[in-house]
Amino acid sequence: MRTPPGPVPVDGGTAELLADADRDGSWVLMLNDTPQSHVDLADPAHLEFEYVRRIGHVLDTAAEPGAPLDVFHLGGGALTLPRYVAATRPGSRQRVAEIDQPLTDLVRAHLPLPRSARVRVRAADAREALAALHPASADVVITDVFAGARTPAHLTTVEFAAEVARALRPGGVCAANVADGPPLRFARGQVATLRTAFRHVCLLAEPGVLRGRRFGNLVAVASDAELPLAELSRACARDPMPSRVVDGDELDRFTGNAPPVPDADAEPSPEPPAGVFGR
Repeated sequence: MRTPPGPVPVDGGTAELLADADRDGSWVLMLNDTPQSHVDLADPAHLEFEYVRRIGHVLDTAAEPGAPLDVFHLGGGALTLPRYVAATRPGSRQRVAEIDQPLTDLVRAHLPLPRSARVRVRAADAREALAALHPASADVVITDVFAGARTPAHLTTVEFAAEVARALRPGGVCAANVADGPPLRFARGQVATLRTAFRHVCLLAEPGVLRGRRFGNLVAVASDAELPLAELSRACARDPMPSRVVDGDELDRFTGNAPPVPDADAEPSPEPPAGVFGR
């Protein structure tokens, strides 16, 4: 691999690839001095960021171990999860919508994908790319899109959730990164919104975030089929920073009377407090 350049201009500001001093062969993609992705070229099945590991658990339980999947990624970054799927489920077909073409060019030049990976990256707005998918053409849809440090408003709505449901095959699953902090109004609204399109919804999150003690990442999981709650719970409990699975009555209490969010009322996710995700 060539030595990455210093900070380079991308559509979202500046991006930089930094070597991870704690793990040989690993790199961190910084976007505007915020860690955006972590990649271990020697071990693509290693997921460093806690919320990314939780999405990995969703991928692990989406089908029998090793079975290939059709995965649509909204948001690409350093292509951490496409690398993970290619390593753990060979033969999977993956499509990525990443609006920031200069960012993708940087990653492809300095953190190339394995030749065997069937990953196609398209420079497009996530919602427009989702709408262009054929109905029932994906097994998994992952949403991990940020403009700056916030999820764009048009990816948080009832109409967006309906598009995700349309793109999934029967029994397919979606996982969304939800960044929020006290009083978790945004996360509650996201659960209510997903429930308009899916019969089964749960949250994966660290207890301190769930209790509103700090800002962090929750992973919302949804499907028209029953979710593998026991398997997800075991996997989350084994993580270095254990998390919990919230579903059923507990999720009802968490959501409370939060209304679903239509396009007309959409807002981006909250701005993180200063220093929360900084280096």
